[in-house]
Amino acid sequence: METSELLKKVRQIEIKTRGLSNNIFAGQYHTAFKGRGMAFSEVREYQFGDDIRDIDWNVTARFNKPYVKVFEEERELTVMLLVDVSGSLEFGTVKQMKKDMVTEIAATLAFSAIQNNDKIGVIFFSDRIEKFIPPKKGRKHILYIIRELIDFKAESRRTDIRLGLEYLTNVMKRRCTAFLLSDFIDQGNFKNAMTIANRKHDVVAIQVYDRRVEELPAIGLMKIKDAETGHEQWIDTSSRAVRRAHHDWWVDKQVELHEAFTKSNVDNVSVRTDQDYVRALMNLFAKRN
Repeated sequence: METSELLKKVRQIEIKTRGLSNNIFAGQYHTAFKGRGMAFSEVREYQFGDDIRDIDWNVTARFNKPYVKVFEEERELTVMLLVDVSGSLEFGTVKQMKKDMVTEIAATLAFSAIQNNDKIGVIFFSDRIEKFIPPKKGRKHILYIIRELIDFKAESRRTDIRLGLEYLTNVMKRRCTAFLLSDFIDQGNFKNAMTIANRKHDVVAIQVYDRRVEELPAIGLMKIKDAETGHEQWIDTSSRAVRRAHHDWWVDKQVELHEAFTKSNVDNVSVRTDQDYVRALMNLFAKRN
């Protein structure tokens, strides 16, 4: 993408997503994600009724009387965006490609984080870790993230969500809120990695999909191509059996996906590329209040 075109696109997304985060999500984001972490504040003498699990045994031994640790809500969060940049995101049949919607959602979340004085970072992944942007604050950092979201070129077109989650668990030493943005078209099993990541961090899954993955149109013979493997084949979409088989496959995959979210205790939301992602995010935030 030419530099002038890229800068124009960055500006367009900044205006739209910053406006959304300022006018719509400010309060909802704060109540949904603030105060979920606890940071050590100080020690004080034990008082009747204190939880014995909070006793600081080192300080207690030093002064020969019981002391407890005092915790307070963390006022500053670290927010990580785990962004799927595999080939399947470069697909869209109605308003926009999945990649474009992921970019807008990620930018909206980034501005919401900055507005609440949180740090924001990004992990781009395919079936490898494509790029890691460490969390920082500030508008300059946000604009850099948006430029990367728009113009990033992945080395691989395949998907490994498990790898992205394992990298998050290993690279982020302190607890963070992590938004996993993907279409979740992945042949591998990432449930265990998601469970482990969510124990250490606060993982939130956002699925972006196209309606043609959900339901095929009846337009006769159609050549389809797997964006990640390059495999091509012809299918007869005029056949009800073919369309039904495709729809059943989609339903089964969604059931399997939501079972993984439920067992991992991960909050999640799905949004279609021809639908309003603002409403989807509002519903997500409301679930967490």
